[in-house]
Amino acid sequence: MKLTVNGKVHEVDAPPEMPLLWVLRDLLGLTGTKYGCGMAQCGACTVHLDGSAYRSCVLPVAEVKGRTVTTIEGLGASAGGLHPVQRAWIEADVVQCGYCQPGQIMAAAALLKIVPKPTDADIDGALSASLCRCGTYQRIREAVHLAANGSSAGGKA
Repeated sequence: MKLTVNGKVHEVDAPPEMPLLWVLRDLLGLTGTKYGCGMAQCGACTVHLDGSAYRSCVLPVAEVKGRTVTTIEGLGASAGGLHPVQRAWIEADVVQCGYCQPGQIMAAAALLKIVPKPTDADIDGALSASLCRCGTYQRIREAVHLAANGSSAGGKA
C-alpha cells in the first residue's frame, strides 16, 4: 500500500486493519507520534490527516490510503524548520516530561488552521481531550495564543 507521509510517498506492507500509529512508528521509523492509551482518549498519537487532527492509534491504515498524513516530524517542513506552534511551545516553555507534547502540538496546529484567533474556550475545547499528566495546560494555552498572534520567536501560524 502506498501512503503519503510528510510529503513523501512510502510503500508499506501492512495489514489493512493495522493502526496508522504502528505503521508510522514500526514500519516508517517516525517515532515522534506517541502511543498513550491505545483507545483514542489521551491524544498522544495525534497526527494530521488531510490537515485535520486524527488519533492514529485507532485509525486503520486502510482508511489513510490516498490521503495525506503529517506527523510531528513533518509539521514544520513547509515552514523551513519549526512550525509556528512548535516555536511558541519553546517560547512558552511548555514541556515538562514531553510525552504528550507531539499530540498537543498537532492538535493546536489543526485548531489554528480553522480558528486563527482562538479564545481560551476554543483552545480548551480543541485540546481538552489531549491529556497532560504534568498539568501544563496554562502554558499550552499561552503557547497557542503566542502562535496565533505571531510570537517573538517566529511569525504567524
